[in-house]
Amino acid sequence: MITGVGVVAPGAVGTGPFWSLLTSGRTATRRITLFDSSPHRSRIAAEVDFDAAAHGFTPADGERLDRVAQFALVSAREALADSGLDGAGDPLRRGVSLGSAIGCTTGLATQYALLSDCGKAWAVDHTRAADCLYDYFVPSSLAAEVARDCGAQGPVGLVSSGCTSGLDAVGHGWELVREGSADVVVAGGAEAPISPIAMACFDRIRLTSPRNDEPQTASRPYDRTRDGFVLGEGAAVVVLEEFEHARRRGARSYAELSGFAALSSAHHMTGLRPDGQEMAETIRAALDEARLNPVDVDYINAHGAGTRHNDRHETHAFKASLGEHARRIPVSSIKSMIGHALGAAGALDLVASCLAIQHDTVPPTANLHEPDPVCDLDYTPLVAREQRTSTVLSVASGFGGFHSAMVLTRPRLRAAA
Repeated sequence: MITGVGVVAPGAVGTGPFWSLLTSGRTATRRITLFDSSPHRSRIAAEVDFDAAAHGFTPADGERLDRVAQFALVSAREALADSGLDGAGDPLRRGVSLGSAIGCTTGLATQYALLSDCGKAWAVDHTRAADCLYDYFVPSSLAAEVARDCGAQGPVGLVSSGCTSGLDAVGHGWELVREGSADVVVAGGAEAPISPIAMACFDRIRLTSPRNDEPQTASRPYDRTRDGFVLGEGAAVVVLEEFEHARRRGARSYAELSGFAALSSAHHMTGLRPDGQEMAETIRAALDEARLNPVDVDYINAHGAGTRHNDRHETHAFKASLGEHARRIPVSSIKSMIGHALGAAGALDLVASCLAIQHDTVPPTANLHEPDPVCDLDYTPLVAREQRTSTVLSVASGFGGFHSAMVLTRPRLRAAA
């Protein structure tokens, strides 16, 4: 059961503002303000307006904790408070499963610039290093930080599988609960990649949008005029709880996680087979585990990055795995509004899927004015849609050939909050 959710997203810190932004179709993409992006090909991103002090972080915390760690902590705290769980219970039965593609890259890059005199010195001066430099270097420090904060002494780990990391981390947490290793797992993804080195990486492979004069409309999945994705940042965390454990304490539930699958295409770092078979197989496997048929799916929360290859690949995959029903299901991409947060993207999508079930509303795909003729499914352009939403399919793809799919269903547990 998913009994709590927490979000730090561009344009919206907190679950309520996040859902309001999505259902209004507003976009949070803009010119980069976190650093001077003028030398870059793509100078736009979806940034989080984050006030560390407002969330209880001291200046000392700000020096010790990378931006991504602060995102993870804030979203985890919201999710735990939302779940109604307190410090009671066996800490050995509480776990953490966090996903991140690039970890504390921002802090690591800042420290390298300091220790190498902005790259002039090959032999870095370790005596000038921050005490937390090792934490920046090791991505698992993010999961450890959340575990310390919430008192989790059970299974704790970090999943790093590129852009599927957040969804995969939740899938791993679900397996921990199903196998009996934990009663409660705090799971999700966090990322803060908006930095010169990350922007340079995507500039080099020309996958980010260069629509610098129109940042608010640059992220346009499935649109004929799309020209790449817009980098984002943020975190999303859910509380996964064993069914009887949640029922005994009268917990409210957002959704049941009913099926999950993660497969690899073993094909190409960034290329996708045009027929979409690798994603189609992943969707079939997730539905099989959920013991559901294609006709049971009410909404698809798509990966929807806004690259030509990915959007067409997904379209073919939905048709191949769901048959004719694919043409009757609303699909949307929230990356059109909050950008692509890499390892946090799947977790943000998952929280949006939980809220779609709770509110019986499908969020729209913003900026979709001229649909690509090849992307000929119902991609819910511009305006949110109210409809009964009992089963949601959420999918993610990542560079390296990673593909993940998760099935959420309306919860059996409906106790009063």
